Amino acid sequence: MNAQRLLVAVLAVLALAAPWFAYPVFLMTALCFALFACAFNLLLGYVGLMSFGHAMFFGTAGYFFGHVVKAWDMPPELGLLAGVCGAALVGLVTGALAIRRQGIYFAMITLAFAQMIYFFCVQAPFTHGEDGLQGIPRKALLGGLIPTKDDRVLYYVVLAIFVFGYCAIYRIIHSPFGQVLKAIRDNEQRAQSLGYEADRYKLLAFALSAALAGLAGSTKAMVLQFATLTDVSAAMSGEVVLMALVGGLGTIVGPVVGAFIIITMQNYLAATGEFVLVIQGAIFVVIVLAFRKGVVGELAEWWKRRQAR
Repeated sequence: MNAQRLLVAVLAVLALAAPWFAYPVFLMTALCFALFACAFNLLLGYVGLMSFGHAMFFGTAGYFFGHVVKAWDMPPELGLLAGVCGAALVGLVTGALAIRRQGIYFAMITLAFAQMIYFFCVQAPFTHGEDGLQGIPRKALLGGLIPTKDDRVLYYVVLAIFVFGYCAIYRIIHSPFGQVLKAIRDNEQRAQSLGYEADRYKLLAFALSAALAGLAGSTKAMVLQFATLTDVSAAMSGEVVLMALVGGLGTIVGPVVGAFIIITMQNYLAATGEFVLVIQGAIFVVIVLAFRKGVVGELAEWWKRRQAR
């Protein structure tokens, strides 16, 4: 327990000092994707539902935020709220239809809905098609008390949002509700025999995952000041799957580590040009072969074996 507290304290100090030693926009982007990966891991790692269309929640929330803040000239707090509520609503509608199927059929339904959302964003006038929503203004938070034009100040806002989302996921996982989700993941028929309505629990978990993904997407739009089709594309859905796999499915910290690994790779390998995907692919193959349970999952197993000696 003391070691865990010490680790948390060290991570907190590193997080608070990070923008003074690294590029704040890179850190904020990584935090947004880390929250997105955690939201996805809540669904796959703890409920056992593979979604191939999670980018629709991430991307639509960015469009909601941009439209509310830029077109309607509303405060960013309302933009964040609109992004979360919009993503949760899309999640409820999608989940109500998708949870009727399991396995690959569930995954294909989420992919189909994601493609529908993508082509809607291509055609809808308020999304500006392939140009996307550009120039979303950075407005001060809390009625002007927190100026967000300074990247370092905005970093601490994004860090607070990430910590809120991470703690919410942690609380969900370790609550009685979360224990039921794990029971459904392990053996759905046994959970139903105990009197739990599995479909209702899965739908609520799907909506919560969508809402948290929406929080990540709207925060990213606030940071980068744009929302584009890339955020709702199938490639983005695949990217978040990789983040969770690389870090470790079913671990609370794994998706965060996976997100930072992939965003760091994208940032520092961009100079290689056309070979960036080849290099990324090779690194992913090595990670998957060497770390079957993800980076954090394998480290956790190693620590358990060490403690058992």
